[in-house]
Amino acid sequence: MSSATPSARRPGAGVSTTPAGSVRLDAWLWGVRMYKTRSAATTACRAGHVRLNGQPAKAAQPVKPGDTIRLRLPGRERILEVTGLVAKRVGAPEAVRHYLDHSPEPVPRELLAVPRRDRGAGRPTKRDRRQLDRLRGRTDPEPDLDRGLDPGLDPE
Repeated sequence: MSSATPSARRPGAGVSTTPAGSVRLDAWLWGVRMYKTRSAATTACRAGHVRLNGQPAKAAQPVKPGDTIRLRLPGRERILEVTGLVAKRVGAPEAVRHYLDHSPEPVPRELLAVPRRDRGAGRPTKRDRRQLDRLRGRTDPEPDLDRGLDPGLDPE
């Protein structure tokens, strides 16, 4: 049996590939509790939902204090400025000490809710549909002034 330590048996084990004073992006996002798992943070980076200093970010990119991270979460965008490094997951009160949140206010839940019709109210009328379109911010098409006329024919 060898009395060598586990890191001595594997070449490169225990050696950090990131520069001193930095942490992997996915590990930092997981550590400050932006994602439940580190693999979820990695997946978000691969999907293009995370930007580091304005550039699309890879999960292994080093993060250092002063960096700006933008991430898209369901229903919200977060803009974080890194103030401290975290390599392991920490509690919520400790996590907020390692970033400044510059995120815009979230959209109220009332605006995110989809309008629902009462059960048994039947199919929406044309008037109901137009009201829903206005509520959702869709514009009405231009009303056709010559409704009875074929556009290819001369009115005579």
